[in-house]
Amino acid sequence: MASNDRLYECVVLGATGYTGKYTAEHITTHLPTDFRWAIAGRSEAKLNAVANELKQLNPNRTQPDVVVAQLEKDNLIRLAKSTKVLITAVGPYVKYGTPVVEACVETGTHYLDVTGEIPWTYDMVQKHHDTAKKNGAIMIMQDGFESVPTDLLSWALVTHVRETIGVGTEEVIVTLWDIVGTFSGGSLATVMNMFESFTSSQMIKARNPWCLCPVSPPQQVPSRPLLERLTGTRSDRDMGTLTDGIQAFSDLPIVHRSWGLCDEGKLYGPKFRATAYMKSRNMITAIGFHLALVIAFSALALPPLRWLAKKFIYEPGQGPTKEQVKKDYCEWRAVANADVTDPNDPKRAQAQMKWSGSLYHFTGVCLAESAYIIAREKTLAHSIGGGMMTPATLGAAYLDRLQKAGLELDIKSLP
Repeated sequence: MASNDRLYECVVLGATGYTGKYTAEHITTHLPTDFRWAIAGRSEAKLNAVANELKQLNPNRTQPDVVVAQLEKDNLIRLAKSTKVLITAVGPYVKYGTPVVEACVETGTHYLDVTGEIPWTYDMVQKHHDTAKKNGAIMIMQDGFESVPTDLLSWALVTHVRETIGVGTEEVIVTLWDIVGTFSGGSLATVMNMFESFTSSQMIKARNPWCLCPVSPPQQVPSRPLLERLTGTRSDRDMGTLTDGIQAFSDLPIVHRSWGLCDEGKLYGPKFRATAYMKSRNMITAIGFHLALVIAFSALALPPLRWLAKKFIYEPGQGPTKEQVKKDYCEWRAVANADVTDPNDPKRAQAQMKWSGSLYHFTGVCLAESAYIIAREKTLAHSIGGGMMTPATLGAAYLDRLQKAGLELDIKSLP
């Protein structure tokens, strides 16, 4: 386990990039002034420029140390040994993330990233979970816009159902209800890179929503109806008309891993499953979006079209300005159907989560706050002893700090 005598409590690797800078800014403006931290990257000049910007945000705070580190083993081992928690915002992670994971596993350093590359996450879990747990390293992947909202909403709802009704949850339906925003160059590069870095068999394996589950999945989980698989649509009494969720591929394996990590499924319930969608105005729009998504992903599988698409996106490390994201917004809604046997009295709960502002700002907040919790507090992830954890294993402490930072959450039982 990362010991208390390490020089830093947290190091932000990739602090000069788009998401890394948001992370550093939140640490500067919101975390306690005695929080010991550093920013790291390959360019000393760029790091010093970021440090100067941070000083303008909070002149009275001791500024972070600047650490120059290359993405090679000896540099990364030294960097990992210097800190309790290492945040890496350097992606695509399949290209740059593996040696960082290996350095943290080897040195027992806690680790955070914001990858959405579920085939890579799968590989890292398979290869490093046991050693990370043995060395006491809490490793949380996809700790940002992917997959914090879906994972924490699911955890919060099943906890609410357990505490108010005293039963498990049969299904949590998470819906990306409304979104206004623009993707950064790093996110778009990651999508492009997935088609270049993973084989079709790897992608198919990662499409299993239970692929990261640490224990045997529930035996009674129903498959998606044929019509839903063909059209990508679903009609729900509480949520209305739904269509394919753009984050389902990356988020659902994380939620189901949380199911297995939280008392081997006992908290969530023996029949639990999570599903993820987007809100749609009507069935025609829902089917149209499904078809557009299928065509888009099929097109990106072709190298010439990926080459053409790259001409029109931000470069990695870049993204929209703070002025351009002032009106960005995202809302998630979710319903938990309790595991009850009376069809005439369905017990369920509903949650609404909102974030006003850039989703990359939200991701930076997630990274900074979870680093603080891992460094200074005790959670389920700590009691498990480490290994490849999930955002939900940081539990109420994480959710409370995110709410204090601006995340809105409302949960209620439905009649």
